[in-house]
Amino acid sequence: MSTALPVLHLEAAPGDSANASSEGKRIETRLRHLVGKAVVDYRMIESGDRIMVCMSGGKDSYSMLDFLLALQRRAPVPFELVAVNLDQKQPGFPGHVLPEYLASLGVAYDILEQDTYSVVVGAVAEGKTYCGLCSRLRRGALYRYASEHGITKIALGHHREDIVETFFLNLFHAAKVKAMPPKLLSDDGRHVVIRPMAYCAESDIADYARMREFPIIPCDLCGSQDNLERARIKSMLRAWEEATPGRIEQIFRGLQRVRPSHLADRQLFDFEGLSPRVVE
Repeated sequence: MSTALPVLHLEAAPGDSANASSEGKRIETRLRHLVGKAVVDYRMIESGDRIMVCMSGGKDSYSMLDFLLALQRRAPVPFELVAVNLDQKQPGFPGHVLPEYLASLGVAYDILEQDTYSVVVGAVAEGKTYCGLCSRLRRGALYRYASEHGITKIALGHHREDIVETFFLNLFHAAKVKAMPPKLLSDDGRHVVIRPMAYCAESDIADYARMREFPIIPCDLCGSQDNLERARIKSMLRAWEEATPGRIEQIFRGLQRVRPSHLADRQLFDFEGLSPRVVE
């Protein structure tokens, strides 16, 4: 029977981020604690896991790798980490950056090369964003790699804001109360996806990435516009947070405290079976 991680408090190790300011240290400690808490709360990591850490070259994936390496050093159960990047052959993609960085850490890694860029350019109408199809092709390639290499968990670098934004995107544009779960079983039932930074604020991750001076690879090399609807949601949430600090955290907490009896989904709650209690 597999063993899950107990509650962990991940203080920065001696020598880690040696030049960080005291505020930087507080951010680092907070992020490590939140990653450890999410891992425990959702039983993300178990003894013997072989975890694929999906690396895009952005601030989120670099930070996630840092935190998982820190967790691995202190965890009472053994697990493996394999950093994986998909080189989609976008024009100008600096293919040397991630291999050099990952080799400097001494972490196991693999670079997959698959020209999904040409497929996307040929399939998407001019003026439309590439992001949706690009994401689906990338996910398929990573799932295949996981199946072929004995991967038990796939770690993605989504953070708290990503989860809240996705909730509103689905609510406003798909009429669904649906977000990104911290832990997910793929549709075919073959892969478990985890999001260790589900509790982490994007602003903290951005500050941490600046402090660590990661070699960031821009995400717009393809020339496609970002998902405009997501950008609008992000702007809306930013305005809410400025007007009422703590609003995003409250929304996220609400996603953890769902009461089906106070919604309207008949698949989740037996409204037809409701009847008053007889008082003698």
